[in-house]
Formats: sequence, C-alpha cells, structure tokens
Amino acid sequence: MKLKKLLSAMTAALLVNVAMPALAAQNDGSAEKPLRVVLIPADGGTEEGTKKDFQPIFDAISGHTGLKFDIKVGQSYNAVVEAMCTGAADIAWFGPASYLQARNRGCAELMALAVKHGESVYYSGIFARKDAKINTIADLKGKRIALGDVNSTSSFNVPVAMMLANGVNPAQDASAINMAGSHANVLKALSEGLVDAGGASFDSYEKAVNQKAIDPSKIKVVVKSDPIPQPPLAMHPELNTELKKKLKFSFSNIHNMPGITKDQIRGYGGGKVDGYTVVVSEKQMAATGKMFEIVTDQIKTEIMQKAGKR
Repeated sequence: MKLKKLLSAMTAALLVNVAMPALAAQNDGSAEKPLRVVLIPADGGTEEGTKKDFQPIFDAISGHTGLKFDIKVGQSYNAVVEAMCTGAADIAWFGPASYLQARNRGCAELMALAVKHGESVYYSGIFARKDAKINTIADLKGKRIALGDVNSTSSFNVPVAMMLANGVNPAQDASAINMAGSHANVLKALSEGLVDAGGASFDSYEKAVNQKAIDPSKIKVVVKSDPIPQPPLAMHPELNTELKKKLKFSFSNIHNMPGITKDQIRGYGGGKVDGYTVVVSEKQMAATGKMFEIVTDQIKTEIMQKAGKR
C-alpha cells in the first residue's frame, strides 16, 4: 500500500511538472526565445521528411520578418495537440481533426492555410491493390485494411467515415486492420502487399509515387473524398497580439515579398503552393468536423482493439 501511495505521489508530481509550461509566457520569436513550431508526423513520424517539407516556408518568413523558429516534429498527432495545450509550442501544423481537438481545449487558433490552384482544400482516399479485387467500398469486407494515426483526418477519420457511410464497419467487417501510424506507412504496407486497402491523402500518395517509394501500377483509387480544408497552421492563443498580426500578415503576403522564390512557398507534403491565406473562419473548420462525426470514440476503440488482434 505504501508503494502504491508513493507511486501515486510521484505520478502527481510528474503531472504537475509536465503542466508547468502552460503557466509560462509563449516565446516571442527572438534569437533567445525562438517560436517553437511542432508539426504532425505526416511523413512516417520522423524529423527529416516532415521538417524538410515545411523548412522552406518558415525560412522565407524568417528572412522577411527576422523572426526565429525552432521546428520539431511530434511523435504522434496527439503529441502535437499536447505540446500546444501544455504551452510547450507556439505554432503547430495540424490535420483538421487534431486542430479541432486543440481548439476545443482552448489552446489553438487558426493562423493560415495553404492555397493551391485558388483553393485551400485537399483530398483523402481509399486506395487498394489492383490484385485485391476491390472496386467499391462494399468490397472491403473481408479484406486487410491499413489506417494511419487515429487522430489523422485523411488517413483515419475520413476513410473510416466513408466506409461507415457505405455500410462497412472496419472493426467488424475487415479481416484484419493494420494501424500503420502514418500516410507513408499505409502506402508502404499497401505497396508491399501486407494489406489489401488503405486510407491516405492524395498528397501523400502523389509524394510517394514521385519519390518512387511505391509502385503506382499495383495500386488504384477506390474512392476519393469530398474536399477537406488544407491542414491548418495554428498559433497558441496566448501569443502576443502584435506577433499574431505579424505572423498572419507575413504568411498571407509571403508570395509577393521581394527575395522570396516560388520554391520556398511549400505546404503539405512539401509540395509547392501558390501562397497562404488567413481568410478562413473557425466556423468553416468546425463544419469540417461534421464530415467525420460518425467516427465516434466507440468506433475508434473497436478499430484499435481489432488492430491489436494477431
């Protein structure tokens, strides 16, 4: 019993220490206190791939404004939410689903969305091996399915929502579920024949094809989602008001600033974009959440339990 009490006390102390950063002021972008940027692990959970995607745009902002950034990649989508909500980050790149989690906890507000071909949207999809005899979502029954992080919009929530809306409950109907953890890992499992189908964003699919990480001749699109708002860049609500204005102005005008090359204007997946917009409302982002309201916590739990079975 004494050991149990000691462990409880140690746990409580640890929780207090973890929560402490939330009490501290957010950084100001100086060399001494660079703005701490945390990115969701869209490229397999490693620093290199995802950081390389976004380094050019932050270098461009830094070159024009003098603001300094310290960029890191979270080990999971949830880790990025927690970094913002404990005050350990000043700026984060989220998926729409993880952004809504942070916003609903009061620790994130919209900063900017990438614009490409005049739009700020991207697409999720369900992809399948051509030899798996999958032509519709209904054909996923009895198949092996790969999904990304449970908090990912386009590698989990939207694909699962599309399945459920078409009468397929992956927890009950799939022969096996592989929780691959990222878009890249979903596509890799699919390419290697470890699964029959998987959910990922079209940006990630195109990136994997361009990098020759997968063989597109073996894979086909089963279904493409409705438009989804681009994964947002968000800032901590407690950042200085003038600093927030400076960041928004810089992102929305970076494409017209002298000395900035088109190659530096990058977005999700490291792809070149036209620029960024700050004309986006919380109401619009909240409406996106309705796309996957059908993916309840119970559904997520059942899918995770299914994935745990070997």
